[in-house]
Amino acid sequence: MKLTWLGHACFLFEQDGYRIVTDLFTGVEGYPEPRVSVHEVYCSHQHADHSAIERADILPKADSPFTVKAVETFHDEQNGALRGTNTVRIFTADGVRVAHLGDLGHQLSPEQMAAIGLLDAVLVPVGGFYTIDAVGAKQVCDALKPRCILPMHYRHGPYGYPVLAGVEDFLALWPECRRLDGPTLELDASAQGVIVPSYQA
Repeated sequence: MKLTWLGHACFLFEQDGYRIVTDLFTGVEGYPEPRVSVHEVYCSHQHADHSAIERADILPKADSPFTVKAVETFHDEQNGALRGTNTVRIFTADGVRVAHLGDLGHQLSPEQMAAIGLLDAVLVPVGGFYTIDAVGAKQVCDALKPRCILPMHYRHGPYGYPVLAGVEDFLALWPECRRLDGPTLELDASAQGVIVPSYQA
């Protein structure tokens, strides 16, 4: 499986020529609005910075190698009273399981963790304010125990909401991490630990 970070919390998933995108965005400071051709579009919740489905061009129908599972969570620590619900999705193809946590705003319950299950990779928000922060994200990752962790939804340089923290607070909690030269990662056996894709406009 190949993952490409398109900025903010938006990722492109590719397997055997089939393309899925999740959490397309509009109106996020600094980022150009992405445009992508895909077979399927998913959104973790209906805020404009996660649900800009009009930014996708839909490819002709094809057989998908992916299975997709949804686990309902919340955007805040008050059972959605502040910001509503949030859907975690687990994308599986060729035996590789990846969870996109969307705008998760709380620690996962035992029931939610069991529903998510074992993971090869997790895409986790780390910038705080609207979601869990660096410490909260570390706790979620420690609980889920994926072999690979990709932080998202943070402020870096001119990109992202000013109220978000940078990724450095999250990276400081881990003994080591790997920064990529580009936005794309192949989820093979070498993809382990904390990996930070580079955004490319």
